[in-house]
Amino acid sequence: MIVRIMGEGQVRVDDSQLPALNKLDDDLLAAIESGDHDGFRRTLGALLDAVRAAGEPLPADTLEPSGLILPAPEATLEEVKAMLKDDGLIPG
Repeated sequence: MIVRIMGEGQVRVDDSQLPALNKLDDDLLAAIESGDHDGFRRTLGALLDAVRAAGEPLPADTLEPSGLILPAPEATLEEVKAMLKDDGLIPG
């Protein structure tokens, strides 16, 4: 799956990594729903770090259709809340 981190670029992440990323997404959703700004910041950072670690960056001059778009590291809780779907940022 191609994942875009807003403001950074795209990475190719193997689908086998999705369960671990979904766990972090669930934690992020819980932090957002409870209004836990510190937990939100910590979990967003962990999610983005996990994507970077699991993925292979695509060249900057390559533009692939993204299966998943994640917020920039500096996104606010309110900005991410506006991006959410029923099951968080990551489907499944």
